[in-house]
Amino acid sequence: MKAADEVISQVRPEHLRLPTPCADWTLHGLLRHLVSEDTAFAAATTAGTEWSDVDWNAGRLGDDPVADYREAAAGYVAAFEPDEVLDRPMRINVFGIVRGATAVSMHLVDTVVHAWDVARTIGVPYQPDEYLTATTLKVMRRFPPQRPTAAFDVVIPAQDDASELDKLVAYVGRDPNWK
Repeated sequence: MKAADEVISQVRPEHLRLPTPCADWTLHGLLRHLVSEDTAFAAATTAGTEWSDVDWNAGRLGDDPVADYREAAAGYVAAFEPDEVLDRPMRINVFGIVRGATAVSMHLVDTVVHAWDVARTIGVPYQPDEYLTATTLKVMRRFPPQRPTAAFDVVIPAQDDASELDKLVAYVGRDPNWK
């Protein structure tokens, strides 16, 4: 996603130790998570539905975390590019077996929200396309609001007139006003 790449491309080494809106993670941990997710989602496209060697925490950051993110993101995009992958069943971590299209939806939520986390952490603008944000919120609302789970925190109420992005981050348990 271009908007996520634009934000992540602004990360500098001095940012890596900063806390993020994603509880318990520094920016380094969050970027490592993004690399892990991109790599594992890509691997899931060929791993099948049985438990496999796909390590959902295997992402590593080297001397250039931005390049590491871009490489993993490109691998994710390439793995999901063939149309037939969208119908293929695959095992997604603790969520179980889902169709490829569902996996893409899950990854979309992760990418849009974590790009917001990165932007807030380093203090840069983040303006994903409104349609993309509204679609991501629609996907996210398929998950029940009763949480926390391993992936999402407790829903935070959002103002009726809040932007779609603020409503999305509040639904996943982030304070839209986090600084």
